[in-house]
Amino acid sequence: MRSGTVLLTVATALVAVLGTASCATAAPASSYRNLPTSGIPDYQLGGSYTPPQGVTIVERDSTARPATGTYSICYVNGFQTQPEDAAMWKRDHPTAILRDRKGTPVSDPDWPDEMLLDTTTGAKRATIVRVLTKTVARCAERGFDAVEFDNLDSWTRSKGKLTRSGNLALAAALVRVGHGKQLAVGQKNTPQLGASGRKQTGFDFVVAEECFVYQECGAYTKAYGKRVIDVEYTDNSRRPWSRVCASTKRPAMTILRDRDLVTPRDDAYVFEHC
Repeated sequence: MRSGTVLLTVATALVAVLGTASCATAAPASSYRNLPTSGIPDYQLGGSYTPPQGVTIVERDSTARPATGTYSICYVNGFQTQPEDAAMWKRDHPTAILRDRKGTPVSDPDWPDEMLLDTTTGAKRATIVRVLTKTVARCAERGFDAVEFDNLDSWTRSKGKLTRSGNLALAAALVRVGHGKQLAVGQKNTPQLGASGRKQTGFDFVVAEECFVYQECGAYTKAYGKRVIDVEYTDNSRRPWSRVCASTKRPAMTILRDRDLVTPRDDAYVFEHC
């Protein structure tokens, strides 16, 4: 039995994929292990390695295997395309890609090799869900305990082409898929949602990046209590790490990582925890 893990039976309030996220309807009960309320997390998206001593929670990419003996979170890019999957989306699901007036795919300005997915209609959201259901199923089959869908806030980078409501509708549908596969489901970033995001989607926990440095952690802890993981980065750390850990404003499960999330074999590797 994994440390700090409790088996929950929950009736999730979710929205159908073709609807909106403003009015959730009850879904069948599903059993899954929620994120522990305490522990030491590690964020291994740049490559898998044996977790440092004491680590009890590990997040890895959906293409990886879960870390043995830990509460394992599976990373899925839920609202943008992964670079290696771009050709598949263009070939098999071209209408699910957000495009500008000229028909050119809209990319994330900070990650230009990731295209934004189009959440504007029920039909397009349904296509996205069908594609990602295969990835979520693989997470479950490999033994992950939870899934985290990245880029929930893609509407903020769409130059007005996407809406918060469209993204929340997709989020609710993806939560339904995750719960159906007996996985807890995590929100990624997006502090502006407050508690309403959790209520409208059914997310179980949150993985936040740099909420301490940007003074956003309170928005997450108000919504999720102790089920908050915060990842701070070395290239944007404005205080000595000891001062971060001493602060009462940080979530209990706060870690420091190098920006590229490299493995210990790389000289740039950094991992610290409070």
